Amino acid sequence: MPVIKVEDIAHVRFAAPDLAVMRPFLADFGLSPFGAGGRLYGRGSDGRPFLHVTEPGEARFLAVGLRAETLEDLERLAAHESVPVEHLDEPGGGKVVRLVDPDGYGVEVVAGQNCQPSASPPTDPPRNTAATKPRVRETVRLEPAPAHVRRIGHAVLKVRDFRASEAWYKARFGFLTSDEVEAAEGVPLGAFMRCDRGDKPADHHTLFLAQLPGPLGLLHAAFEVANLDDLMLGHQHLKAKKREAAWGVGRHIMGSQIFDYWKDPFGNELEHWTDGDLFTAADPPQKQTMQALLAVQWGSPHPMFAGRMPPPAGLLAFVIALQLRIRRLFRRKTEGTSA
Repeated sequence: MPVIKVEDIAHVRFAAPDLAVMRPFLADFGLSPFGAGGRLYGRGSDGRPFLHVTEPGEARFLAVGLRAETLEDLERLAAHESVPVEHLDEPGGGKVVRLVDPDGYGVEVVAGQNCQPSASPPTDPPRNTAATKPRVRETVRLEPAPAHVRRIGHAVLKVRDFRASEAWYKARFGFLTSDEVEAAEGVPLGAFMRCDRGDKPADHHTLFLAQLPGPLGLLHAAFEVANLDDLMLGHQHLKAKKREAAWGVGRHIMGSQIFDYWKDPFGNELEHWTDGDLFTAADPPQKQTMQALLAVQWGSPHPMFAGRMPPPAGLLAFVIALQLRIRRLFRRKTEGTSA
């Protein structure tokens, strides 16, 4: 049994040398930026006090926040880890337990935050299809605007040892595997993991741990927007503002969500998404190939496949090491069969 079962992701935390440069990007991305206590925050429309935090400093990723269901959960986690339950001296208050994962990432588990009433997201208008045509004598007229970020959905972390990190997060927070990604049969490189909320549906993934070549860090953080039209209006707005596009628009395979990705002024990657998969604790884990990780069901191929991005540093060494590992595993199986 895990120590606790978190109910969702809470926020992501960054450092940046110039908060005044980050602020207009957050607004263009569809968050509501505001300053407090020398930090810059980004709020969505779900009523949570903040989803994105930037504090002064050298540009880097600092921590991922997870949301515990109760203050009692925080106390149980703190006792298990021999750390204090601290007051969260940030907008919304509440309590926090601060941990460090096997790769040195900060993990901030929060509970008891004061939330505002949730604002209603833009409604999804009736859509006429070949099968049904509910919109009669009505037009669709969309106003140019940034996307409307509702909430934060997931974070993707690069790790040194996937199995070690997977065990650490599952033991403490109760994550369930939705899809495990294999570089080859029996050779895992990561997993999409969701919160265990019993019979209550949860996002296909709240955390993705990926053992990939290159330096450690956050690969991206993802934020849900109102609907497809909202995502496309946000895409158009960011292009008009000459923000740096990273990937999209397209529809993923694992998670099924429609997406696009953008770089903030300091190189961090943020995703808009809508129409993602939901599962309960009863749904078993699946296995997927490495090819499915970056493939799309429709839309823009990953920049690496499209020739717009060089392979990441160390990819050749990674592939060679992977081939050697597969050969060793095959040799052991063969020797075991012969014996």
